[in-house]
Amino acid sequence: MHAFDARKILTRVATLALFAALASGCATLRTDLPKAPSTALPPVADTPSTRYVASETGAHGEASGFRALISNTNALMSRIVLIDHAEHSLDLQYYIFDNDATGRLVAQRIVAAADRGVRVRILLDDLDIAGQGQDNVLDALDAHPNIEVRLFNPFRIRNRSMFSKIGQFIVDGKRLNRRMHNKSFIVDGMQAVIGGRNIGDAYFDAGDAVHFRDLDVLAIGPVVPKISAMFDKYWNSDMSYPVTAYTSIHASGEDLAHLRVALAHDARAFAESDYAQALSETLPNGPSADRKGYWFWGPAKLIADDPDKADPDRDGTTRLIGSQLRQMLDAAKTEALLISPYFVPGENGVKYLAGMAKRGVTIKVLTNALAATDEPEVHAGYARYRIPLLEAGIDLFELRPAPGKPPPTDAHGTSSGESLHAKSMVVDRRTVFVGSANLDPRSRKLNTEMGVIVDCPELAAALSKYFESATAPENAFHVVLERPDGKPDAKPVLRWIAVDDGKPVKFDHDPETSALTRMRVEMMRVLPIEDQL
Repeated sequence: MHAFDARKILTRVATLALFAALASGCATLRTDLPKAPSTALPPVADTPSTRYVASETGAHGEASGFRALISNTNALMSRIVLIDHAEHSLDLQYYIFDNDATGRLVAQRIVAAADRGVRVRILLDDLDIAGQGQDNVLDALDAHPNIEVRLFNPFRIRNRSMFSKIGQFIVDGKRLNRRMHNKSFIVDGMQAVIGGRNIGDAYFDAGDAVHFRDLDVLAIGPVVPKISAMFDKYWNSDMSYPVTAYTSIHASGEDLAHLRVALAHDARAFAESDYAQALSETLPNGPSADRKGYWFWGPAKLIADDPDKADPDRDGTTRLIGSQLRQMLDAAKTEALLISPYFVPGENGVKYLAGMAKRGVTIKVLTNALAATDEPEVHAGYARYRIPLLEAGIDLFELRPAPGKPPPTDAHGTSSGESLHAKSMVVDRRTVFVGSANLDPRSRKLNTEMGVIVDCPELAAALSKYFESATAPENAFHVVLERPDGKPDAKPVLRWIAVDDGKPVKFDHDPETSALTRMRVEMMRVLPIEDQL
């Protein structure tokens, strides 16, 4: 017997043994369960909302309309309004759908929409499912005759124990390491929200934990049916499974009834919260999705990875969005603004950006400071490229944590107060990308991603303003190189420049972090994990 065959047999035996141990009393995935394919319902302009959208898009031909959802509260309430206006269909695709205050509010409005006859399809990545009783919520939602929930690339065993998922990663990590990172929210086939936000308190300025500075766009027009077709492709993919594919999962109408009562109770509590009371002040004219008026118009192209990217056996054979983002940057003549919370360009990326700078393109990058990141491992991957990028003439800005918030106590804590989560590019103040893709190896190679590229100077101007606000010295550190003591032959060192209380400040190490945090990040920089970041 060949040694390779022996290793394969041993791996299979270990896998079966581990799964048997984990599966005792647990739900296991039935991969042979038949699932009925479905497609997006055709858009019908028979409601006040859809008639308005039809009137707007009819005057703009092949151009699509966009509104930027920059405020987190606007992003939440726009979703709520869209759900409340839905009459035919809701299709939601997310990496994370938390079972917290805002997640349960969205769920409560979804149930109300389903009760009035709206068909709802919810497709979620399975990585974070099962925490906070979230699996029970999804099962109960699926018990509604008008709601179907599917999980993308699911774990084979459902168990509340963290060991269950760690154990499955050990034996099936090649597959489970690939996740669906897409975010889309499609209403009646005529309006869609896409961008960087998941569903949860952190994305909508609710709760006491980290708040993400994020970015979505609300879209109407010809791009929306393309987003719906992309959703269908993922929904009907071999990688997607109904939540009922797990054995011993038998959510009933009674479970749904209990959930309905609990969600209604939580929605009333949310309506009486300080957050809700402040909404009238933060959104005096209502959320963007509930307003008529101005849209940014332009030709738009949906770009999305094939769902098969999550299948390691088809690696290298699927359509990826990276080449299309590269084409967008290739066309830059004067300027490129890059926004990515996790920025790990790699050696090839540094050479590429250096080449752009050499041909006269001004390049500015906004990412997280170490004090603001929720992923210090990724920051370690980014940190090794700061000096080469600066030497090539690229401007680096690092978002600061929210003022008055204490820095994290160690490198594995969550970020302090505010963390960048938006993913966007603006080229020549004309072409815009907004989507789910980070500028890191994980988005390029492992996770599925999506977004839109729009040719629209007005939208580009709005997002350029967003960039300029985020990179103001009160909000971000400008990272520069300096020669110590002004000596021209001295080795350049990093400096972080900002403004505090109207006065310029300068730091000689990652600001607002502890020595322990910086030491741990330095240790992580030498680990051979860049392809996983």
